[in-house]
Amino acid sequence: MDIDKVIDGQFMTRHVKQEQQHETTEEAWIAQAKQGSQQAFYCLYEKYHKKMYALCWRMLADKDSAEDVCQEVFVVLWQKITSFRGESKFSTWLHSVATNVVLAHLRKQKNWLQRVFSIEEQTVESKNVNEAKVELVDNSTLDELDKHISRLPERARLVFVLFAVEGYRHEEIAKMLKMAVGSSKSQYHRARTLLREWLGESENVSGGIIDES
Repeated sequence: MDIDKVIDGQFMTRHVKQEQQHETTEEAWIAQAKQGSQQAFYCLYEKYHKKMYALCWRMLADKDSAEDVCQEVFVVLWQKITSFRGESKFSTWLHSVATNVVLAHLRKQKNWLQRVFSIEEQTVESKNVNEAKVELVDNSTLDELDKHISRLPERARLVFVLFAVEGYRHEEIAKMLKMAVGSSKSQYHRARTLLREWLGESENVSGGIIDES
């Protein structure tokens, strides 16, 4: 008997059971939240608010705005959770909801279209960048790559986050941001180039997030 295989098999079995239990628990929270359970909804909030805040921060590059919009994400979630049909993973659906809330927030800002889609005259070097660590709601910190993402010009940052982090295709991004597919691709490559320069081809770059598949 190969004891290593037995141990590995037992570990994998426990891992699968834990994953199944986790999914069952989340499904119960979702079902209860649909029925109006605030306690179940709070459980979902506790599970996902850090990830949603990180998404908001990456797209907005502003701590206060990210906190406000993150709260708005969960307000919208409470209003729309009954429309979740389970056709995709809940986390995938929630990320889509959050992305739409962030984009809606941006569109409300004065001169947003001009800021995002006009030619950006301001160079990256002239931007006032705070290099200090940015604290998350749970007192953890954004990693080095996240801090550099916040330095990107706005439309390059939006395209990069939507494509490289959230997994949207350029065709989808083009529709969301009302730009040509070619513009989305060029902004993504611009973001990659800048991040490579800033990170100095470090291990953060070779980790995969800014490598195009």
